[in-house]
Parts: sequence; structure tokens; C-alpha cells
Amino acid sequence: MTTAGDAEFSRTIWGMHLHVADHPLIAHKLTALRDANTDSARFRQLTEELVMLLAYEATRSVAVEDKEISTPVTTTTGTRIAEPRPVVVPILRAGLGMLDGMLRILPTAEVGFLGMVRDETTFEPSAYADRLPDDLTGRQIFVVDPMLATGGTLAMAIDFLLARGARDVTAVCLVSAPEGVQRIERDYSDSAEVKVYTAALDEKLNEKGYIVPGLGDAGDRMYGIVD
Repeated sequence: MTTAGDAEFSRTIWGMHLHVADHPLIAHKLTALRDANTDSARFRQLTEELVMLLAYEATRSVAVEDKEISTPVTTTTGTRIAEPRPVVVPILRAGLGMLDGMLRILPTAEVGFLGMVRDETTFEPSAYADRLPDDLTGRQIFVVDPMLATGGTLAMAIDFLLARGARDVTAVCLVSAPEGVQRIERDYSDSAEVKVYTAALDEKLNEKGYIVPGLGDAGDRMYGIVD
């Protein structure tokens, strides 16, 4: 029998914080998610469960405020999520499969959307949809995308958010590649507070830009291949 106690670590490079989660349930569910024999229905279920576990850690620094309440016994001061409410931003299409898991943990959050697609030859992303508030000043943003591969998609998403005034951005990813992490560290070390929470930091990218060992194409595995 082995335990999953050797992989968890956090590191901060100037303004960028990376947290690789370690928990037996995360390791178990991630193994099933990686398995090529896992069908789409089970893949979606595992994704939601993994996101809930990651979101518990990723929301540790969410802003709160005091709230006076009356219990059946007395009055007391409790805690509630502060205003303005945080914003969850899934990257379409695969990030949509992570939204329900985030909202189960953070149900008061608002939701924005970014649609992005990666060129399979150059690996460069392009945006095709943008449903975000015009002003994100003072908002805590949680970007959800299954894969942090080259870092191009996440970097473009962060640029969209910074342009609207955001300065506190947390990315929640199922698996990440060193190349993508290094890009985010390089590009946003001093311009904003950027955090990345991931279930695994994998080995590398292959020549096609896929994470190894990775998950394959997360969008296709969630929803099937739509021609």
C-alpha cells in the first residue's frame, strides 16, 4: 500500500503562487480521469468531484465579512462571503464541465465566460466569445480550465481580466505542464496576484502540445467529438 504524501507542494515566485494538491481522493479520482477507458459520463462526474476538492483549497483566501445572526440559543457573529461577489470564469468549452463543481463550493459567485480555441499547428489561442463584466476592479476571479498546457490560453484569459481591472486571479486546473506554469510565472510575476491550483504537475508537453501523461483532449472526453 502506498500513500499520496509526496507530491503536494506550494511555491511562490514573486507574485505568482502555484499549489499542487495532494490528497488520496484526488489521486484516486485523477487516475480514473486519466484512464482512456473512462467514458464521457464518468469523465464529467469525476471532473466535477475533482473541482470541488480543488476549489476547497483555491477559495481559502476568498474575501469574507462579519455577519450578525441569531441562533436558537443566542446572537453571535458569523462569516459570509464579502461583496462584491467573486466571479467564476470557465474557459469554453472544456471549462464549462468544471463550472458546477466550483458553484457547489462557491454558490454566491457570479459567472462570466470566455470562449477560446487553440490552433493545433502553432498552439496559439484565439478568443471567439467574451461575456465578462466591463469593470472587474476589486473582484476575486476564479478561472477554470482543465488543462494548463503551453499557458497561452490562460495567459490570454488573464490579459482579458487585467484589462478590466482585475488584480486577484486564481486558476483552477486539473492537470498542468511545467511549460505552462513557467510561462505564467514569467508573464505575471509582478503585474498581478496570480495563483494556480492543480491536481497534478505532469512531466512535459509532447510535440503536439498535449500534456504527458495528461488526460488527452478534455473537451472531447467530456462531450464527445462534434464535427
